[in-house]
Amino acid sequence: MAREIFGERLAAAVRYTEFLSTAGVQRGLIGPREVPRLWDRHVLNCAVLAELLPAGASLCDVGSGAGLPGIPVALARPDVSVTLLEPLLRRTTFLEEVVRELGLDNVTVVRGRAEEMVGKLAVDIVTARAVAPMDRLAGWGLPLLRPYGQMLALKGDSAEQELADSRAALTRLGALKWSVISVGEGTLETSTRVVRVEAGESPGGVKAATRRAKAARAGRGARDGGKAGARRRR
Repeated sequence: MAREIFGERLAAAVRYTEFLSTAGVQRGLIGPREVPRLWDRHVLNCAVLAELLPAGASLCDVGSGAGLPGIPVALARPDVSVTLLEPLLRRTTFLEEVVRELGLDNVTVVRGRAEEMVGKLAVDIVTARAVAPMDRLAGWGLPLLRPYGQMLALKGDSAEQELADSRAALTRLGALKWSVISVGEGTLETSTRVVRVEAGESPGGVKAATRRAKAARAGRGARDGGKAGARRRR
């Protein structure tokens, strides 16, 4: 199954799984009991998200932790540009080491919170796994999307209930459609359940649009100030 999903990057996927079972456990990113099931429960379970991604997409993995699902997706889809967004230093240090060791030139590690990235980062796809309840996760993830982008959240057995509980929040945050889908059917023994939220023209709603506009004005002001300074120096 791993060979089918990762192709020429299978060796890198094996090395990543070794990272998880050693440094990942030592640094508290992976529980020791998870080691025997790293492949089926974690790495392959995340990698099948690649089925849902359009060619050449940009993706942000919010609260990436040990790199799940972002790194397996990046391994399976070298054409996709992946940003691993994580606020904790010890986790970003681990992620940077993994990315460097595996030579993943389609992956960037960013330390920060999703709320801080609105107006600074805009992607086609946001992913998340075991980060927060759906309504809170949507408040963090949807504002990072480009218009008509989508959020893909791995949610397991709780998917339908979380989606039902968060419909009002999703509407307020500018989502147009949402559904629970399964990926990896025919490849994995147990398919991966994903909540897919499709955004409209203004992902994240009014507040996110205001923050993006404010960030854009600040960026233009900084550029204009730099140009004025250059003219004075000349």
